[in-house]
Amino acid sequence: MCFVTDVDEAKRAQSLCKASRMTKGRNVLGERAIFFSEERRHVPRRGLFFAGACLVCASLMGCSVRSASIVPPGGPAALVGGEESLRPGLTAKGETPTRDNEQRESTPIIVIGFVGGFVARNNAVHSPVQLAARLRDSYPSGVYVEVFENRRREDAHRKILEILGKTRNGGLSDSTRRAARLIIYGMSWGGSETVALARDLKEEKIPVLLTIQVDSVAKLGQNDELIPPNVAEAANFYQTDGLLHGRAEIRAADAKRTRILGNFRHEYKKRSLTCDEYPWYDRLFTKYHTDIECDQEVWNRVETLIRAKLPPIEDKPAK
Repeated sequence: MCFVTDVDEAKRAQSLCKASRMTKGRNVLGERAIFFSEERRHVPRRGLFFAGACLVCASLMGCSVRSASIVPPGGPAALVGGEESLRPGLTAKGETPTRDNEQRESTPIIVIGFVGGFVARNNAVHSPVQLAARLRDSYPSGVYVEVFENRRREDAHRKILEILGKTRNGGLSDSTRRAARLIIYGMSWGGSETVALARDLKEEKIPVLLTIQVDSVAKLGQNDELIPPNVAEAANFYQTDGLLHGRAEIRAADAKRTRILGNFRHEYKKRSLTCDEYPWYDRLFTKYHTDIECDQEVWNRVETLIRAKLPPIEDKPAK
């Protein structure tokens, strides 16, 4: 096979090939020589030597000659004929790699909730715990749901890494990160920990589908206002009455990457809610903060936002 480095040289070689076939009457080798050319800039002496050698080759062998398309310096090399090469294990452009599909299907959607104050993670009086129970009932498989005390953020972080399947060296593969689907919600101090956990995951390049804060109260040293850019969507529910009230506004650190669904205000001074199951001291000293936690209208909206990110519920077989 012969190579030339100049378009004009390729054309001259082609002319010689035609003349050679006219005299010899046939293609001696029965092969095609493919000539690749580069942009005409500076042709080194070595290139001229090979060009001359190929001219001799063309005239003696009677080879047919065609020039390849010019590839700019630094541009991708293409196969002759315009065909695109696919390496083993890769798919065509626009298709999702099979490995990523398999990883996503095998990894459950993770829903993490945080209760507020000093509430226990299994105290079914409180709305964050009730919401988690309903989600578990709807999704016995494919969705992992767990509630943590707001002081147990590190435990929640470890549980996420465990579910995603960290490698032996403690890290996560790129395919695992791409497959991660997380939703985090929290009430009061739990709202502050929701943002803090999302920020922890940002450092590990793990995306979060959705964060929801309900009457979020920032802990000392935490910023529950600024949503990190690894979060796709975020919502905030709050009230502004009484001694204890939540964050009135959240905003995106990067508005191009995070969509703020809204800062939704609720008022309770003119509404009478029945929260008899909550402790008397909560209803006395933090009445409106307690009202938004036991307000089923608020938590139904929270649940709707979460379920919108989950797969459709399969119909249960009739008994």
